[in-house]
This record gives sequence, C-alpha cells and structure tokens, in this order.
Amino acid sequence: MPSEQATPDFSIKPTLTGERVILRPFVDGDLDTFRAAVADPEVARLTGSPVDDAPDEERMRSWYGSRNAQTDRLDLAVVDRATGACVGEVVLNDWDPDNRSCNFRTLLTAAGRDRGLGTEAVRLVVGYGFDSLDLHRISLEVFAFNPRARRVYEKVGFVVEGVLRQVLRDGDDWVDATVMSILAPEWAAHRGYPERRHS
Repeated sequence: MPSEQATPDFSIKPTLTGERVILRPFVDGDLDTFRAAVADPEVARLTGSPVDDAPDEERMRSWYGSRNAQTDRLDLAVVDRATGACVGEVVLNDWDPDNRSCNFRTLLTAAGRDRGLGTEAVRLVVGYGFDSLDLHRISLEVFAFNPRARRVYEKVGFVVEGVLRQVLRDGDDWVDATVMSILAPEWAAHRGYPERRHS
C-alpha cells in the first residue's frame, strides 16, 4: 500500500524569489497588467482565448481579487525584479488529490518575454509544487504555434507525452496541442536543469 501523503496546503500563497523574478500573491495594482494582457491579441491567441470573450472589469476584479483565497489551486503574480512591475502569472490548478497531480499554466505580457523571466518563473513554481506541495506530476498543454513556450518547458524538464490533434481553431486553421509533464523523480534528479545533467 502507498504511504499516506500529507495534503498540500494550497491556502498558503508563498513569495518565491529568484534572480530575475519574484512570484507573489496578487495585489490590486496587478489588475492593470491583466487588463492590458486580455486586450492583447497575441496573448489571447497564445492562451487559446477567444478574442471576443475578454472579461469585463467586474469579472476581472472578482477573479484576481479572489485568487489569494483559493484552497485548491495556486495563482501567483510574476514580478520583474529589475522594474518591480507585474508581468504575468503562474498557476497550478486542476488539483487531483488521489494522484497528487496538477495542471500548470502561465501568462506573460510582452514586457515579460525574451529575457529569461518565464523560464525562471516556471522553475520556481514547479519547484514549489514538488518540494512544498508534495506533488507527483505537473502537466500542461502547449499549442503548436507557440514554440517559444515549449522550449521554456523543455528547458525546465517537461517531457512530451503526446499530441492533441487539431484541438484549437485558429482563424481558418486547426492547431495541435502538445501534452507535456514533469514528475517528482525527474525534478529530484535535475532540479529544473535537465541539460546540465546530460552535459
């Protein structure tokens, strides 16, 4: 029989500090970042969100105002240490207690891209998931038109499991999504730096 695992405490919203980013609970001032994000067509496309389904002000205020009170998921703001600005979010959600697994998703604004902020943010929250929440598996889906995000996930140690064919309508085209995951023993072996292990 498997040993009894402690139930993760998702009610704790930590502050995680890296060299380039800080992950922290949301504050009211972060709303400006997400207002701009939902209005950005590229963000909508990369996250698979319908452009005409952007949340209104009341829905956004309610959503981000309630993230810190959630007890079955972890939502943290991504802050650029160089500027102090919120540039996105990282999320562990879809908690499966029987199998100690979560889904992962992230959103970065244009101001947070192409400087290594996303890679560090993913490492920080994945490390927290395994080390502090005692997760066994963290999974995600990434669309085929987002190779930049896929490369980040590969750099952190996510492994491709398969492809969901034509899962998203993108204009006149259909787009596949790649399913990826990382497991606790893999994290324990490379701590988010799988390339170092093989060099």
